[in-house]
Amino acid sequence: MLLLRDTLSIPFLALKPKSHLKNHVFHTKRQTLFPSLPLFSKKDSLSCNLKMVNGVRFDGPLMDANEIEDGDLVVETCITRSLPLALTLEHGLQSIREAVEELKLNPPSSSSGILRFQVAVPPGAKALKWFCSQPESLGVFPLFFLSKEMKGPSCKSLYLNKARGIFGIGAAVFFTNSSCVPAELSSIKRYLSNDSNHMSTYGFVDISFNTELSSVKHKPGSFYFLIPLIELDEHEDISILAATLAWSDSCMCTFDQAIHSFESALYQASSHFLPTTERFHSDCIRAAIKKLNVVEDKTVQMVYMDAHSLGARDVGAYPMELKRAPSFKQFCFKFSPTVAVACNMLDHASEMTYSIQDHPNINVVWASLIVEECSRLGLTVRLSSIIHYVFTLLHLPDNSSLQYFCVAPGSRSSPLALAASAHPLVTCISCFDERSLAFHAIGYARGSQKAAVIITTSGTAVSNLLPAVSFNGHIGKVQVVEASQDFVPLLVLSADRPPELQDCGANQSINQVNHFGSFVRFFSNLPPPTDDIPARMVLTTLDSAAHRATSSPIGPVHINCPFREPLDYSPKSWKPSCLERLETWMSNAEPFTKYTTVQHSYLCDRGTHGQMTEVLEKIQTVNKGLLLIGAISTEDEIWAVLLLAKKLQWPVVADILSGLRLRKFLFSFPEVEENICFLDYLDHALLSDSFRDLVQFDVIVQIGSRITSKRICQMLEKCFPCSYILVDNHPCRHDPSHFVTHRIQSSAVEFANILLKAQFPHRSSKWCGYLQALNMMVGQEISFQVRSEHSLSEPYIAHVISGALSSESALFIGNSMVIRDADMYGCNWTSDNHSVADMILKTELPCKWISVAGNRGASGIDGLLSSAIGFAVGCNKRVLCIVGDISFLHDTNGLAILKQRMLHKPMTILVINNRGGAIFSLLPVADRAEPRVLNQYFYTSHNISICKLCEAHGVKHLEVKTKMELHDALFSSQQGETDCIIEVESSIDANAAFHSYLRKIARKAADHALGIISKLSVPEPMLKGCFHCKIHSMSYSFYSPIYFVLLLLKQVAPLEICHENLLDVEEQLRFLFRAIKGASINYFLPMLKTSFSSWIWKNLGIQVCSLFPSVRCGLEMAILNAIAVSQGLSLLNILHPLKEKEENSERLSSVGICALIDSSGTPEEVAHIAFDFVEEGFTAIKIKVARRADPVEDAAVIQEVRKKVGCHIELRVDANRNWTFEQAIQFGLLVKDCNLQYIEEPVQNEDDIVRYCEESGLPVALDETIDNCPENPLDMLVKYNHPRIVALVMKPTVIGGFEKSAMIAQWAHRQGKMAVVSAAFESGLALSTYILFSCYLEMQNAETCKLMNDKLAPSVAHGLGTYRWLEEDVTNDVLGIGRNPCTGFIEASVADATHLLHKFQMNHNVINRTFTGEEVLRYQLTLDSNDFSCSINVQEIGPRINRSMIVFLHGFLGTNEEWIPIMHAISGSARCISVDLPGHGLTKMKNRADDEAALSIEIIADLLFKLIEHISPGKVTLVGYSMGARIALYMALKFSDKIEGAVILSGSPGLEDTVARKIRWAKDDSRAHSLVTHGLQLFLNTWYSGGLWESLRSQPYFNQIVARRSLHDDVRGLARVLSDLSPGRQPSLWEDLKHSKVPLMLVVGEKDEKFKRVAQKMWLQIVHGRTDRDDPVSKLHEMVVVPSCGHAVHLENPLHVIRLVRQFVNRLRDL
Repeated sequence: MLLLRDTLSIPFLALKPKSHLKNHVFHTKRQTLFPSLPLFSKKDSLSCNLKMVNGVRFDGPLMDANEIEDGDLVVETCITRSLPLALTLEHGLQSIREAVEELKLNPPSSSSGILRFQVAVPPGAKALKWFCSQPESLGVFPLFFLSKEMKGPSCKSLYLNKARGIFGIGAAVFFTNSSCVPAELSSIKRYLSNDSNHMSTYGFVDISFNTELSSVKHKPGSFYFLIPLIELDEHEDISILAATLAWSDSCMCTFDQAIHSFESALYQASSHFLPTTERFHSDCIRAAIKKLNVVEDKTVQMVYMDAHSLGARDVGAYPMELKRAPSFKQFCFKFSPTVAVACNMLDHASEMTYSIQDHPNINVVWASLIVEECSRLGLTVRLSSIIHYVFTLLHLPDNSSLQYFCVAPGSRSSPLALAASAHPLVTCISCFDERSLAFHAIGYARGSQKAAVIITTSGTAVSNLLPAVSFNGHIGKVQVVEASQDFVPLLVLSADRPPELQDCGANQSINQVNHFGSFVRFFSNLPPPTDDIPARMVLTTLDSAAHRATSSPIGPVHINCPFREPLDYSPKSWKPSCLERLETWMSNAEPFTKYTTVQHSYLCDRGTHGQMTEVLEKIQTVNKGLLLIGAISTEDEIWAVLLLAKKLQWPVVADILSGLRLRKFLFSFPEVEENICFLDYLDHALLSDSFRDLVQFDVIVQIGSRITSKRICQMLEKCFPCSYILVDNHPCRHDPSHFVTHRIQSSAVEFANILLKAQFPHRSSKWCGYLQALNMMVGQEISFQVRSEHSLSEPYIAHVISGALSSESALFIGNSMVIRDADMYGCNWTSDNHSVADMILKTELPCKWISVAGNRGASGIDGLLSSAIGFAVGCNKRVLCIVGDISFLHDTNGLAILKQRMLHKPMTILVINNRGGAIFSLLPVADRAEPRVLNQYFYTSHNISICKLCEAHGVKHLEVKTKMELHDALFSSQQGETDCIIEVESSIDANAAFHSYLRKIARKAADHALGIISKLSVPEPMLKGCFHCKIHSMSYSFYSPIYFVLLLLKQVAPLEICHENLLDVEEQLRFLFRAIKGASINYFLPMLKTSFSSWIWKNLGIQVCSLFPSVRCGLEMAILNAIAVSQGLSLLNILHPLKEKEENSERLSSVGICALIDSSGTPEEVAHIAFDFVEEGFTAIKIKVARRADPVEDAAVIQEVRKKVGCHIELRVDANRNWTFEQAIQFGLLVKDCNLQYIEEPVQNEDDIVRYCEESGLPVALDETIDNCPENPLDMLVKYNHPRIVALVMKPTVIGGFEKSAMIAQWAHRQGKMAVVSAAFESGLALSTYILFSCYLEMQNAETCKLMNDKLAPSVAHGLGTYRWLEEDVTNDVLGIGRNPCTGFIEASVADATHLLHKFQMNHNVINRTFTGEEVLRYQLTLDSNDFSCSINVQEIGPRINRSMIVFLHGFLGTNEEWIPIMHAISGSARCISVDLPGHGLTKMKNRADDEAALSIEIIADLLFKLIEHISPGKVTLVGYSMGARIALYMALKFSDKIEGAVILSGSPGLEDTVARKIRWAKDDSRAHSLVTHGLQLFLNTWYSGGLWESLRSQPYFNQIVARRSLHDDVRGLARVLSDLSPGRQPSLWEDLKHSKVPLMLVVGEKDEKFKRVAQKMWLQIVHGRTDRDDPVSKLHEMVVVPSCGHAVHLENPLHVIRLVRQFVNRLRDL
């Protein structure tokens, strides 16, 4: 809604007001209360003639079924266009303006429509400031602010904390009852439909607002809702700026009028807001809200609803639905200049009259003035910009309320303390320890980005502030340097004795003048209060101090306040004349002196590039650049840095305090980041001498000061001379190494603004690819080692803390070891949240950040606990604080503050208690000093009970000793509503040893990664720097007698134990045949660090869990060998590259082999076989047991074998889980003296394994237990760390490949266990690969032993004895397993295995067939149905001699192409045909009649029936998805003589309810209209942003899928299909389901809640309709939920769908 003068026209000009509007004000008389509604206020008259220009009216945010049933219905669809991420709110507004200007050049032709533009902007809280910056005289209404604070919101919480909320202006769309509008507009029911998740509507229930008369009244059953013209919706990690255009000629709002209203709203909104250079709250909230002149009523609540659900309810109790909608508890809403309402926004202090004359004495007067002025002031950062083109905000005060007072007890400060405690807007907190209180104030300033006020008495109390005060000043004395450089504002009010009591020995009196010296930015020594001095002096002194505190460099200010007695409320006369000329100040809520700062507009930066030319040239001509992100304090700066990193495409190193070191990824596999190359583990990679010598950067850009990592700082020094550009928003010097070449004083936002506008040439990212590969290798190795360590270690704590944090929480991290561990071992996590923000961010940024803070001025340990508590109050988030025990004990007085603070969210303090200062154990002194000296003078060892301290302070305490206890404690504390201290026990010695081991393992990992990269010769022209080659082709063959499959020179062996069969495997191979062609292979794969899992998902689009283990194993072997062959290397060379000098000395030449014996036969017979093996040269024998009825018989066999072969032979037995626990115990007792190496899987229940180890005392090996281990097996393996579990037996074909097997083996080696590779039924080809893999594991084990300083374990005999079973093989070469002439033992030759793989010659005599692909047959068929003719595009795969034929039907917007991969997979079992449905793809529609005939599902079904008759004389199986599923279901029910069966993917039988059909009909008509009006691309963007596609959007090929949808050239045909084939128009098939004569398979995705409910209802309908339970057709009906996918099941989990369809077809064939 827009209020304008009759003759006023306001064209939009960004940030440049028209001269005739510049000073325009609507003058009003004094307000009077609105008589019929007490909470609203009304002004008597306006001095100029205003008129309403309304938005488009709709009938309601929910559809009332009773009103819809009989009347006419119109549904309007909103089309949403997402614009690129904006650097600032200003940029966002400009982006929307440009989009609207573009729209004006090509306006839509329709008479009605709704368009929404949205852009993601930085998440810093701006909505409240934007609302408060709007002037009293507005031209556009409504205007509102809604706070998202849901727990106990109040005016204090609004002022004190950074309030996130929603700002809205204008009404593009409004919803009211029909009774509220003229009769001519109420005959047709109009509703809004929105397929996007991004739009909400706001309003009131039981309130009627007449938009014509601008009147409001209570009316039960009424409502008023709206969608703003411009809206800013703030989330924790993103803000969404949106603009909505709505027009409808029938509602008397044309497109031109809509544009006019929008431009006026945009002009007003963009002309009245503060630019994002404002770092702290920069407007006087209290003053602005006071000007609204509204009276609060807390019984009124504002309701909001997601707009996509506006029409979601087809039937229901309509009014009750509205009343149950979520509501806001804190808001201010201006309907018009005359009507407004607020809730929990006003402070009521604004209504008070200052009766200063009534104060009892002059001390109270001055103290009250000081506190009141503090409550009005805001310490807002003023940045000195490098850009000189600026604009000035002339109409806003540059201040904000300053309401947080930290009060220390004392007599002399009584006037100040009493005044602060009495002020209604001031929040006071006190502590008996001034030092803790001051650090608490520092923490509050960090969190809130506003200053706190400290009140203290005289004497040493002031001196106790020195550490905290100097924290914010310049470099000071040694004991306070830690706090001297962090630039945090602080206002110190110190009480003092009057001059006559100075230097005379008066009690508690010291010289407090300039007490903090140069540490403060400003000092003023006030005179003792007197009525001889105008009181204005006090106010101007405070205003000046605040200005100095917030001017760069910001920091603390000190005002010394001497007081004479009386110090309380004792009366003492004073002259009121000192208050002269304060009337204006006392009548408003603004500071006395308002300092105005010239602010920079990001959209007007002429003159900038002249100063930045040299810097830009350096960055543009860079060869190897590095972006270094130091400590960053604001969310907007983090946002800017992310956008800059994406633009530069440089490697990025993020410090722990940057907020980007601990990230939440928005993708399933964060190991390979697509947009930004983070180097999180560069610190540990630099432990490698080779890498340290290699790394060199020629341009380094550092944003933010201070880097935690010493090794990275040393690397930077090594890079010099180079161009080193340091960007920070203060002028102070931070260059300890003296190599900064360009120092830029600027905020990150200003700096990014310049660079984002510059052009950078595209350069090869080969260097970035190298670093990314190395970083991933080191990071994965560190993560593995930290997680596999059985005990709870300090690095593990650092590794998992981010998992306990969300975007709504923050981390405060202590100093010493804690911050270093977090920086080195912190881990990033995948976000499981699927918010609107995630959906928008995911398309352009890979991650979200976590707010992190710490005291790094001089990295001391004092005041950390108090600072963290203050930070928690200031940031208004759940805070997790991590400190060491010494830091905790150093500041236990902070616990006194923890219990009393107000307006807080629960806080968790994690204390790592290693009984001393562990950091010294990692320093050189630990190697040189005696233990006694270390303990006493460095560790300062103690036995203080932290639990007792917590008990004394009444704080919840949890003690943690294990990993599981840590996770439980973190979870419970983060979910709870009370403060909690978690104490984690640790050991200094164990911690030092583990850190040492991690450094060694990181060095090894870096060397390993460099070895792999150096072995692979990478071509120079590269796309992303990490690609090695592309797969050109693939083939596979079958050979008998055991049906192995060869894939790319590697073998896939389907195993029944994995529920695999040959048909299943061949289908997956056929699918891979198409998916893998052209896929890129990168450096990461030979590293075997989840790289294959990531590659399979990102490059092939296949869910890793859907691949059969044998297929994945064959795929891994094939790709690894292809990489090796292409480089002329062996498989072992790329898995474990050695330096040239190591090649001959450390490379193993052979692998031990274990013989395998079936124990059938008498004990003597088995013993004789075993003896023959020993004679042959085997040193290890495994005997299969548990085949006999009695374990005693098995024991007799083992006893006899041991007697026969002697004690020097390793003897293993394998029970294959065939024994009960009791049988296994019985066997164990009998063989206890047989010296078994291990018993493999002795018990049936895996939960009994550890129990068996403990009770039998025998060594055990795992085999089947690890067969089904998850993708990351560490969490499962941890429970098998028992020392009696001595070995893990791995079948790569069963486990799922080398990558997972290598991870299991590495865990085993780390725990001192054996890792045994075992074959199943592999040929010589696969066994050769296993031999090399076994050798790789042996070399890895040797290195692990060396790193752990353990004795080298003897080589393991691997279970590759199945080679003896090969009667014929796929290779003509002889497998290199035999007696080693040097050792005399049976061993596998590494050289022979390598030769066989490189010179592989296939034995064609055993090959049954080879598959190299199938051609797709494409043709057109012209078919007629009534007056409708169609030329249908058909694609066909598979031989026509197949008995079965499947016809695939796609969904709306799809084509037959999307079925091709699935058809390739199934074509071995059936003839597969897919068609382009009418309106889609290459199918052309024609009408034989003159008029365009309506389509219908009946016509489409008739066309398809004729097509099927044309191509096949027999029956066919239909597979349909979504719209295609509805058609398939219709044909199955209506054409049962031609349809053999139907697979219904995410389909429905239509709608049962008449009203529901009417609503859906109207919705789809509206969608079709929008499709034609706005074009296909905008329609697609809106369509696929809906909730139905949430799972599909997470697919790596989502953008390609949408791109293929945009290729349709018949938009009108698509719109016609959307409308005519709407579920609202098709006949309901629910009753027909009961009588289905055709087998139906209902398939839905696990994440598709809507269609799961539909399928369940369909299934019940089918089941209830069965008359003959023994009917074979009835038995074939089935409902299947496909895991890990949503609505588009065939695109998201195709392998699962392939298997379901083929099995269904086979069952039909059997029928």
